[in-house]
Amino acid sequence: MGLPTEVLKAWEACDRTDTLFVLVCCVFCWGIIPAVGIAYSGYTTRSNSLAAIIPSILAVIVCTIQWFLIGYTLTYSEGGPVFGDFTYVFHHNVLSEPVGTIPAILFSFFQLIFQATVCAIAVGGACERGRILPLIPFIFLWSTFIYNPLAHMVWGGGFLQNLGVIDFAGGTPVHINSGATCTAMSVYLSYPLFRSRKSAVRTPSHLVIHRPVNSLCQLLAMISIWGSWLAFDAGTTLAFNFKSVMALCVTNLCAASGALTWMLYTYIEVGRWSLDSCFMGAISGLIMITPSAGFIDMPSAMLFGVVGALFCRQTLRVKFTAFARRWRWVDHGDTFATHCLGGFLATIGTGCLARKEVAGYDGVTEIAGGVFFDGNVRQLGIQIVEATVGFTWSFVGSYTIYALIDCVPGFEVLAEDKDIIAGLDASQMDEETLWTETQKYSPFAEPNGELHLD
Repeated sequence: MGLPTEVLKAWEACDRTDTLFVLVCCVFCWGIIPAVGIAYSGYTTRSNSLAAIIPSILAVIVCTIQWFLIGYTLTYSEGGPVFGDFTYVFHHNVLSEPVGTIPAILFSFFQLIFQATVCAIAVGGACERGRILPLIPFIFLWSTFIYNPLAHMVWGGGFLQNLGVIDFAGGTPVHINSGATCTAMSVYLSYPLFRSRKSAVRTPSHLVIHRPVNSLCQLLAMISIWGSWLAFDAGTTLAFNFKSVMALCVTNLCAASGALTWMLYTYIEVGRWSLDSCFMGAISGLIMITPSAGFIDMPSAMLFGVVGALFCRQTLRVKFTAFARRWRWVDHGDTFATHCLGGFLATIGTGCLARKEVAGYDGVTEIAGGVFFDGNVRQLGIQIVEATVGFTWSFVGSYTIYALIDCVPGFEVLAEDKDIIAGLDASQMDEETLWTETQKYSPFAEPNGELHLD
């Protein structure tokens, strides 16, 4: 039996250093996905803590299968202005052929992590009210009809890329998309249209606003997300060069600037330090730097962190207003305030402060630059178009998909009243049944408590 000479020949054309670099980045980035679930768990009440984590695990599982089947080809094959074609369906011939200087299969895996991360953030809109079962078809359909075409528009040769958008690692496909999707799910749970509305045991309502419950979860999530996002942005260069080093450094500086700004703002207000403020500030900084990490310098990154933290902190105040209560507004995890609105600010800010010099640090990328440093005023309009298209596509499409799933018997998206009151862990998670009052438990091998050593 002969050796696979074509595959091995293509592998020889790949750069070993770049391949190893991206592979390591993939390993670090994967941790972002479950960390998002841990962060949501920190925001929920204790009776919803496990049910808040499982959607991020489902995001890993379902997105991986969907990406293998059709996700990759819909995103990165040539296709048209919105969708790719079916050239790579079932990952046909996605092996060692170089994409840049790394194997196509590794490029595919890195981009899968993007999709699963966005999905994990997005499905947080179901926390504390939404049932888990409907999330499985939602994740598959959302990936196919929302994320894949939007990523194709921006990165895969679609019309937004051809328009000239500057989006390094996902201001629109990642943050605006996830924030808009999360908001659409939350709005639907407040105002369901189909089976959830007609059910006699379900009452759409506004949840009581509460502060984050488990600060330890927030701490663990911050450590994982902050560290992994360094690899997320650095790895987006798909090569080990000075631009990847620069992307890592501006990402860290922006996150640190955002964290300190938010913490100091809170300290001035209440006279105490807050771990939640540190977490939210770091996240706002990471959101701000995502679309611009490959295009801005260090001073601009620090400015992004400060402005992003101040902006996002003000926007999240909306959910505490009488207006929010009256209209059943639920922004679980402050996703709309940070990811969606922060993503808008980051996308537009990238058009203002991008520099063609920084973009060229990899020796390959050439852009027209932004408004302030390169006088490219047109770029601002392009960025606004990208953000607007991304929000509209994500919100309308996600709302429609969630509503259609709610039409299917047994897939009602809103949990029953008794389950919401008791907490979704009790009704949705089997682990919660381990400690019922009727269950006898002894730490020893024998029920009578005697320990036998053979």
